Amino acid sequence: MALTCASSAFLLFIISPLLFCGYFLVTEAQSSQPIVEGLSWTFYESSCPKLESTIRTQLKKVFKEDIGQAAGLLRLHFHDCFVQGCDGSVLLDGSASGPSEKDAPPNLSLRAEAFKIIDDLRRRVQKQCGQVVSCADITTLAARDAVYLSGGPDYDVPLGRRDGLSFATRNATLANLPPPTSNTTALLTSLATKNFDATDVVALSGGHTIGISHCNSFTGRLYPTQDPTMDKTFANNLKTVCPTRNSTNTTVMDLRSPDKFDNKYYVDLMNRQGLFTSDQDLYTDKRTRGIVTSFAVKESLFFEKFVNSMIKMGQLSVLTGTQAL
Repeated sequence: MALTCASSAFLLFIISPLLFCGYFLVTEAQSSQPIVEGLSWTFYESSCPKLESTIRTQLKKVFKEDIGQAAGLLRLHFHDCFVQGCDGSVLLDGSASGPSEKDAPPNLSLRAEAFKIIDDLRRRVQKQCGQVVSCADITTLAARDAVYLSGGPDYDVPLGRRDGLSFATRNATLANLPPPTSNTTALLTSLATKNFDATDVVALSGGHTIGISHCNSFTGRLYPTQDPTMDKTFANNLKTVCPTRNSTNTTVMDLRSPDKFDNKYYVDLMNRQGLFTSDQDLYTDKRTRGIVTSFAVKESLFFEKFVNSMIKMGQLSVLTGTQAL
């Protein structure tokens, strides 16, 4: 295993929300999502009271040097939770039994630096509290702070996840992470198995408001023929960055504000400037078009729904108490 967090992980410490993080003015938002038995808003209050401040203080330093790492940490949390639940298993190295989750095709593009940041946070937390905090909880908090410190809403997350002791298979990873070539029907069908509705799907897709993508994730929309749902000027600019279908370059996912967590991703979609099929089809499909429009018009509504869906996602198939894989 790559990391040694607390396999018996339990806890949470709620810190006072900051109104200004040094980068952007942010909004606090909370969720009405029910909490899974075994998780708690105050889980580490006694065993690791400086947990959240330790993580946030370090991530402020990381993002001051490279705000792009925020997207990497947010994506790591997504990829952990959608496959086998939020159990930290995406962090595990492979073994004699086979390749790890991180070696499966959908995870090969996860930022190597994101894994290093989580490992560094683990060491800092262990120095403060010993091995009482799970890697799954550290990853959850890092994703929350990635949203907040890049300009998004601040919110509390319930903690107490245990780390899984085994990783998912390649096939399970592929089956649970819809590719960027997916249309809305495929997304809704896939996420419905995890009890997500259309609003959840559109809200969670808003995570693409920060970060970058490799050309091969969307050049199928450019070559050999251009996707008619893509704005022509936008397409021509992308062809400059990605001159062939097999280009290895990268580009930003949100044309308007690539380093700020805001609602401009949805404005992009309304202007036919979504990067992936899975993005743009949310505006093309009548089942989700109205949700996209509402988020583009009212950022506070997007933040509210995003927080609700993130807390919901962060409780997928969690291990708590004495549970173990």
